[in-house]
Parts: sequence; structure tokens; C-alpha cells
Amino acid sequence: MADRTYSRVLLKISGEAFAQNGIGIDVARTRAMAEEIADVRRIGVSIAIVAGGGNIFRGKVHEDAGMDRATADYMGMLATVVNALALQDALERMNVPSRVQTAIAMHQIAEPYIRRRAIRHLEKGRIVIFAAGTGNPYFTTDTTAALRAVEVGAQAILKATKVDGIYSADPLKDPAATRLDRLDYMGVLQRGLEVMDSTAMALCMDNNLPIIVFDMSVPGNIRRVIEGESIGSYVGASV
Repeated sequence: MADRTYSRVLLKISGEAFAQNGIGIDVARTRAMAEEIADVRRIGVSIAIVAGGGNIFRGKVHEDAGMDRATADYMGMLATVVNALALQDALERMNVPSRVQTAIAMHQIAEPYIRRRAIRHLEKGRIVIFAAGTGNPYFTTDTTAALRAVEVGAQAILKATKVDGIYSADPLKDPAATRLDRLDYMGVLQRGLEVMDSTAMALCMDNNLPIIVFDMSVPGNIRRVIEGESIGSYVGASV
């Protein structure tokens, strides 16, 4: 078994990671993600996942156009279920056992979220994909990731993005942006950096749960993070 830093992690994947051009679900991209996740499972790491739904529905856009906020949030939660099922299908076609648990009951397609059952699945080597957010409007999938990570005893949140860490500004818009390799929780909050929303960040800070932000488009990066390679940006109690 490979040497590693973490034995149980929660992987936060954005909805856009499922799509080729930001919209819909691309089969090849979803399969590639599943292969990376399966590789981590092979070395004995227990892995839970929270997927976003922005490739299918963006509540903020519709809210800005006048839609009721709670309605928009519930629709966004349903979008995360679609992505979770797509990822589960890709994993199980590789003979990797997985379970989707949703915070909104839909028994025909997924299990309801039950903390003890989720932990048992992880103990048995199954990958658990949490969908439908927290089941409540006004909370993001970042907050879901922080909450579920604490609940199942994850040692870190691995936040997969399309950039290689946290920057002082958006590196896709500001060429002068610099990468910040290590930060503490208060530093992120005080500087207003868009790592996770403030509710999620406060929950991580209260439970001393580190966050590692990295580029998942580079093959093998999930495993590199878990095995302790210094890639991406680290947010923790101290720097």
C-alpha cells in the first residue's frame, strides 16, 4: 500500500468538471474523473464526494432574473443529483462500488442521507457521493462539503478546481495575480478570497478541517495531494 498523508478525504467537484464547455455532462470527462477517483480507492483511501450542479442549473442566474431564491436553490440541488448519478454510473462500469445519498428523499434512484450508513459504506471501501446539498435552500455545495466532511470524519477537503491553487485575484482575468501556497482560515475570510463561502470556511475553521485547492485536470493530482505532494494551496489552522 502506498504511503499517504490522508486515509479518508472528501472530494468537492464543481458541476463544470462534468462538462466539456460548461454545460451538460460529457461522458469522456466524467469517465476520466471516475478513473482518477478509482485510482485513489485502489491504494486504500476512503473517499466521499460532493458534486456541484452548475453545468445543469445555476440558481444565481435565475434568482437575478427574478426567480424565488428557495425555488432556484431546490432546482440546483436536483441538478447535483443528476451529476452524482452520472459519476456513480461511470465508477460502477469500472467495477468500483459506490452509493449516492441524497438529502432530499428520492428512494427510486438513491439512498437517503444517513450519516451512520454513509460511514459504514466508506468502511466497506465504497465511494459515497453526497447529492442534493444539505436539503435546505440558502446553503451552497461548499457548505455541504464542509458539513459532510465533518460528519463522516474526513481528514481534509480536496477542492478540485480548474486552476492550480488559490490566487490573490482571478488568474484568468488578472495577469498580475499571484498564487498563495498556504493560508489560515481567518486570512481567507479577511481577504475575501473565493475559496469556499464564509459558512463553509467557518465550519472548517471550527473543526480544524484543512482544505486543499488544486487543479484536477492534471492526471494523478488527486493521488498526489493525498500522498502529501506539495501541489495546490493549503488552508488550515496555521501556516
